[in-house]
Amino acid sequence: MSSLPPAYFDDVYRANDDPWSFETSDYERRKYAATLAALSKPRYRSTFEIGCSIGVLTRQLADRCDQLLAVDASELPLAKARQRLADRPNVRLEQMAIPVDFPKGPFDLILVSEVGYYLSLDDLTIARQCMIDSLETGGELLLVHWTPFVHDYPLTGDAVHDFVGQAAEADGPLEHRLGQRAETYRLDLFRKR
Repeated sequence: MSSLPPAYFDDVYRANDDPWSFETSDYERRKYAATLAALSKPRYRSTFEIGCSIGVLTRQLADRCDQLLAVDASELPLAKARQRLADRPNVRLEQMAIPVDFPKGPFDLILVSEVGYYLSLDDLTIARQCMIDSLETGGELLLVHWTPFVHDYPLTGDAVHDFVGQAAEADGPLEHRLGQRAETYRLDLFRKR
């Protein structure tokens, strides 16, 4: 199965400007709290958030970042994110389709929340290497994904975490620092060796 194209997300956001209830869901609120609690540092110099959508988590994350680049494959949710984050000069919002578009970094934190399963395994392979290459030594990579099967997603959340986790085996470039599993999501924190 191919990666889901930006047009897929354009259609989703045309139908509903908050299609996954980021603003109102108790599930999302709990997951955001767990995501922020998993971070090992109180503050990060340069953060890259892949898949920011309408910017609900981005706003919370911005409080802990000197500079935050948040991207989404669709321009439609970014309009709402720009309104939400207009008072945050440390946040830059851009449209990027990962892994075709990937900033150089270096970053001391990369957050991939609820987007890895939209990629094909080939594209996830490229994205994993891009993330490793753009992380500085000691930088963190945090993955958070829904784990139940979704029929139109190329991968499951578990498949994403397991694949990225292969880079933490033996003498790989990553070190696994934290793993948590809730009823419907999984969280893994890696550190670049």
